Amino acid sequence: MTPGSNLPLSAVRVAVDVTAPVRLDVSGLLLAANGKVRSDDDFVFYNQPSGPGVTHSAAAGGGDTITVDTAAVPDGIEKIVVTASPDAPGATFAGTEPTGTVRNADDGSVLATFTPPQLGPETALVVVEIYRRNGAWKVRAVGQGYANGLAGIATDFGVSVEEPAAPAAAPQAPPAPPAPQAPPAPAGQWGPPAGAPTPVAPPAAAAPAPGSGKINLDKGRVSLQKNQTVSLVKGGSPLLSSVKMGLGWEPAFRGKSIDLDASVIAFGPDRKKIDNCFFGKLMILGGAIQHSGDNLTGEGAGDDEAITVHLGGLPPEVTGLVFVVNSFTGQKFSDVAKAYCRLLDAQSGEELVRFDLTHAEPRTGVMMAKLIRQFSGEWEMTALGEFVDSRTVRGMVKPAAKAL
Repeated sequence: MTPGSNLPLSAVRVAVDVTAPVRLDVSGLLLAANGKVRSDDDFVFYNQPSGPGVTHSAAAGGGDTITVDTAAVPDGIEKIVVTASPDAPGATFAGTEPTGTVRNADDGSVLATFTPPQLGPETALVVVEIYRRNGAWKVRAVGQGYANGLAGIATDFGVSVEEPAAPAAAPQAPPAPPAPQAPPAPAGQWGPPAGAPTPVAPPAAAAPAPGSGKINLDKGRVSLQKNQTVSLVKGGSPLLSSVKMGLGWEPAFRGKSIDLDASVIAFGPDRKKIDNCFFGKLMILGGAIQHSGDNLTGEGAGDDEAITVHLGGLPPEVTGLVFVVNSFTGQKFSDVAKAYCRLLDAQSGEELVRFDLTHAEPRTGVMMAKLIRQFSGEWEMTALGEFVDSRTVRGMVKPAAKAL
């Protein structure tokens, strides 16, 4: 099978073996029509090996198996998604070719095989899905990678990831000034996310510590640190309206102007560039992405350049956007102060997410942030803050593709 292809299932009970040269953690999620699990009972993995019509077991030839008895799957379940991630902490799929083999669970005959192509920095993967269509069951090859592990997939599909409960206050204890929080204990694979939010003074909203699990927009504005991710979901619904990425900077030395250029590069699922929007091309993708125009000095308050993205109007082949800033005149980012990017609701002007660069390097380009469309249809924003040597957006394409 190839990515996106599907086949009808000729067996009532099917087994999906996922194998690789390295040890994998394999799971199955039962999804309703809204693309979410009904409860955590619909998440099947090695620590919870059975669910309604779905079981997890070790494959006879190595790897893990998710077995689906389509006759026993509840009526409200539309699909079963089979996922995998490397067992070793922090490992990616680079150099690894996992294979999903779909078999008749009763006689062992092979119905289909699928090896996702071009894997690299992904730490988790949706391999295949078994889905119901007009009363019949089919299998679809997916191959959608994630950068934040199986916990990220679980969160996207509605598995609850609970935050640690706050300790109870001592009775009748006088109020005390807040103290810095100690780092939380490491979380289990499906336990609380490492790095619970730390309260800060308004107006900045709480954000998890570096390396922690995803958060959403329900608590208001999110301040990201490098490599942190926020899911663009508010009130349980994905944000699909127009958003504006504002990018700003100030000269590090008074009286010295600095000319930086903000751009966005649109990528497809194969990490191939589809188009880029910059000061020389102010509109792309039929107007779904628009640039505000060039700022030549960086002087003045507020965003220096802004790029508006209508998320709901992006073509389906666009799965990733990387926002970059370059110094066309060759000035280094060590001459820049207060570089930042912020995501706003384009209609209300409400600031949703902010990322401030806390350090600079004597280089001419920086990847500020990326927006990634998830398999569930939601978008995620991840703060990057990665410096490279490039004076134009053209030179940013390869490093941006690697950052997806």
